[in-house]
Amino acid sequence: MLRRIILIVAIVAGLAAVGVNIGVVRPKIIQLQTDRDTQRSAKEEANRQLAQTKKTLATTQAELTQSQNDLATTKADRDKIANQLTQANTQIADLNTKLSKTTTELNNTQDQLAAYKGTGLQPPEIVALDKRLKDTQTALAVANQEKTVLTHTVAKLQNQINLILGPDYVVKLPPGLKGTVMAVDPKWNFVVLNIGEEQGVLPSGEMLVSRDGRLVAKVIVSSVQKDRCIANLVPGWQLGEVIEGDVVIPAHPAS
Repeated sequence: MLRRIILIVAIVAGLAAVGVNIGVVRPKIIQLQTDRDTQRSAKEEANRQLAQTKKTLATTQAELTQSQNDLATTKADRDKIANQLTQANTQIADLNTKLSKTTTELNNTQDQLAAYKGTGLQPPEIVALDKRLKDTQTALAVANQEKTVLTHTVAKLQNQINLILGPDYVVKLPPGLKGTVMAVDPKWNFVVLNIGEEQGVLPSGEMLVSRDGRLVAKVIVSSVQKDRCIANLVPGWQLGEVIEGDVVIPAHPAS
């Protein structure tokens, strides 16, 4: 009997100890689970931020590569135009030398012809001198035409270089330039002008459109041909309807 009582007491004491242990251990288990969940969330957030950082880095690298490619292209275009400009200037220098030489020959020929006429030379000799004079005059006229073409080419190339190197560059047009509107396209907002490369018009040049001394609109030249050009209407500058016959002058004339 005593043994049974002792056994019962031992069992009760063991159950009490287990209950105490559960009461003490349970909060620790809950805290461990909470810490585990917190660490897992932090790890997932860190992985998400790492993936986003890698994506941003890849995008930035791609943009940097594209910017480097664009810069290389711009430098190549600038160098190409600069070489063309150098060649054109060299041709102009050579042409000026030829013009000077031809002018000297022309003056000498005229002096010789006047002297021969005064000495009473035979007609065949005078005819030969006169032919030589005319040939020299023709060569001089051709040389002047070539110089004009090269001068326009140099102006175009210089304008292209200025547009590449300076985004705020303003195209200067000849101060005496004046033209009229030949045609108007209201749907696409552009006009056709009766002035072109021969008159000194350059791409991206700005011109003011007026009628009876009153400002009507502002246009920017988009393409240039020999004796005409196409210009786009500038938004915010159209104070009235542009019509055929309106007068155009440079907005920024060269000084």
